[in-house]
This record gives sequence, structure tokens and C-alpha cells, in this order.
Amino acid sequence: MQPPFDRSDPLITAFPVELAGDAEAVLAVMPASRLRPAASFSVVVEGQQVTIPGRLYNDEPPPDAMASLSSRQRQLLHCLYSRHCDGMVRQRHLAKVVDSTDPWVVPFVVQLIGEYVLEILVDICDGLRDLAAPGARGHVAYGQFIVDNPAFFDRTQRRVVSYWSCYYRSAYSSFRGYPGSTLLDLLRSAASDRAGHPWPDLAPSAGARVDGYR
Repeated sequence: MQPPFDRSDPLITAFPVELAGDAEAVLAVMPASRLRPAASFSVVVEGQQVTIPGRLYNDEPPPDAMASLSSRQRQLLHCLYSRHCDGMVRQRHLAKVVDSTDPWVVPFVVQLIGEYVLEILVDICDGLRDLAAPGARGHVAYGQFIVDNPAFFDRTQRRVVSYWSCYYRSAYSSFRGYPGSTLLDLLRSAASDRAGHPWPDLAPSAGARVDGYR
């Protein structure tokens, strides 16, 4: 008899329970790390609470180990490594899943929107091409995720503003020209369509002070 899945494992809990078997297969090929995943956050995915690591410290698996996984298992692996402590590793693995509309992928992408690497924001803008099209799978998937996780998205909006103000104000004098702002507009539009009412815009108006914004 197969042993039960360890739902206390912080990497297995990053996905809905029906993916636990695939997540275990992914963990089996991941090199061990001396550091446990850190700064986890919880969101709801298709009615289930999942807990996703804020940062992951495992080295990447060798190519032959990745090749042994199914396509779904590789997808989960890319999701997990989009939480890696190295921004270049995050960007590389994001590229493999950013165009997916599977609901368990969505929170990994939204979390990256609320972080500080500009190149990743640009990649997400390029990857979410159908986010602006009402009825498209991405528009529906991201809109539903935000409706199910309003506090998480509120925090994401505030983080986008804070990182622009701290790191990118010299390159983008107006927040509205910043790639993170573009993504927030698209996400709010998707959420508004899904919720049936306008979604709150927490971005600053032109000329507003944003010092200490969180």
C-alpha cells in the first residue's frame, strides 16, 4: 500500500490536494537544502487553502532528473522554483509557466507581480497576452483568483507601488508608466468582470505622495 502523502511538507502544501502525488514526484528529484522554505503565504485555489513558500533555497535538479517527470510534474517544479532565492532562477522557471491558465499556477505569477525584479514584470506583461480579453481563459482564471483572495491582491497592489517608489521612480517618473501598474490595471479589470463590480484601485493618483506606502 502506498504511504499517505505528507501534507505537512511545505512544498506539497503549495498545491491543491489532488496534485499531492505529482508534488511528491517533484520533491523526489529536488536536491536537498540546508534551509527550509521561508516566509510562506496562504491563498485559496479552487476553494482549497494552499501555502506557498516565499523563498526556496534548493539547487535546481539536473536535466536528466527533470526529464524523468511528467509534463504536469515539470509544471509544478517550475512553479516552485519561481519562488527561488535567486532572481535569475525565478525568471527562468517563470518563463515555463507564465502562459498557463491552470488555477494553481496563478498565485505564483501574482506573487511575482508584487516583487521587485523589473525584468520579471516585463516577462509577465509579455506572457499574459490574453489577460485583457474578457472571456479568455487567462482573464477568467486571474479574475477568479483575485475575487477569492481580495486581501492578498490588496497587499500585492501596495507592494507594486512601494517597489516602484523605492527602486524605479527615476526610470518611471509616473507610476502609470511602470510595467507593474499596467499589470495591476489588467488584473483589476479581470477581477471586476468576475465580481460584477469595479475592483478597488489602490494605486496612487498622479502627484500623490507614496512615501511609506505598503
